[in-house]
Amino acid sequence: MSFLKSFQNNSVHSSYPFDHWELTEPLTDQQIREICEAKVPEVKIDFDGTRAVDGGAGTYRSGDPTGGKAGKIREFVTKDNYKDYPHLKKFIDELCKMETAKYIGSKIKKDLTKAYVRVEIIADRVGFWLKPHCDIKEKLMSCLLFANPDNYESEELGTDFYDKNLKLVKTVPYKNNYGYVFTSGPDTWHGLEKKEIKRDRRCLQVNYVTFETDWKVN
Repeated sequence: MSFLKSFQNNSVHSSYPFDHWELTEPLTDQQIREICEAKVPEVKIDFDGTRAVDGGAGTYRSGDPTGGKAGKIREFVTKDNYKDYPHLKKFIDELCKMETAKYIGSKIKKDLTKAYVRVEIIADRVGFWLKPHCDIKEKLMSCLLFANPDNYESEELGTDFYDKNLKLVKTVPYKNNYGYVFTSGPDTWHGLEKKEIKRDRRCLQVNYVTFETDWKVN
């Protein structure tokens, strides 16, 4: 199934603790395979509860589009490496279509017609965690899609959602070809509690952003 069709026909909206949509089968089998087989660099690192490993504040704020101190171990799909990910390039092409941007924008109440697309293959290693945080202002759409085809990792490794008092109220399950979408804001607190990762937690992080990337909506 395509990302747009999943959003249109196979998603569930919830308003608590903030507006979000859970998506079923937003990726193809080939895209899942590319996420799982991507050679994401692995280095020893002291995880600090942030993805950029920069100790950033959790509040809704302006951010660093470079990826922070962990930039060298983050696998963004760009014009330099997209040929390694032909099926994910098709995914990016779909996001860049005006039809897709307008539909998603109508749901999350953000104008995505002049936005850029940023896609990152994630392989969270043993010991990784994320403190409760709100995504940076530059992210107009925040989305994480899970790749766990052999069900080796626990469903408990999904993203944790918190209320405005930072009380954990929900975990989006880490199921294969499943994920969620929301728009960043001052009360969109989410993270990943310290949990057991056996091998790695493979995901695709998908954002419409205000800063320039290699992929522009057109």
